Amino acid sequence: MEQAQPQVCAWPGCDACGEFRAPRSNKVPGNVGGWQFLCLEHVRAFNAGYNFFDGMSVDEIHAAQSPMAGWVQDMVRGKPAFTIGDPHELFTASGPAKPRPAPGRWAAPGDAKALNALGLDRDATPADVRRAYRGLVRRYHPDSNGGDRSLEGKLQAVVNAFTHLKSAAGYKMESNQT
Repeated sequence: MEQAQPQVCAWPGCDACGEFRAPRSNKVPGNVGGWQFLCLEHVRAFNAGYNFFDGMSVDEIHAAQSPMAGWVQDMVRGKPAFTIGDPHELFTASGPAKPRPAPGRWAAPGDAKALNALGLDRDATPADVRRAYRGLVRRYHPDSNGGDRSLEGKLQAVVNAFTHLKSAAGYKMESNQT
């Protein structure tokens, strides 16, 4: 069996063995833009200067950091599918049935959508809802963004979600407990 010849480091002026794979650019994933092979010293330098958000607008950065950033719509089945894999098949048609929500705990119509708007799951407590609401209002309010009103739609979605959840049975049940 023939052995592959070791590659030379792709760093300009370096003739060490390039044994570590890195994308050619931090703007394009390696599986799209191709790979380069670097020696240990230069792959460390490449990684130290790597900035995933380089060249992105504020909205693109926010979308990449969003709690739903890893989700895509599966156009074949019309159901959500996780982009990095679904080893337990929780999100496929053949996967296990989703458990029904406990009575009174975020079970009203629209609760799931409102919780998603706040970046929370069904196990969120009323304190979690309040904490998420306050943090997102601070993030999206024009006064926090130097008067920039481009995030008003997101702010309105957060306010609507909080208003909905405040009137939900799960919020009332748990916020009255001490």
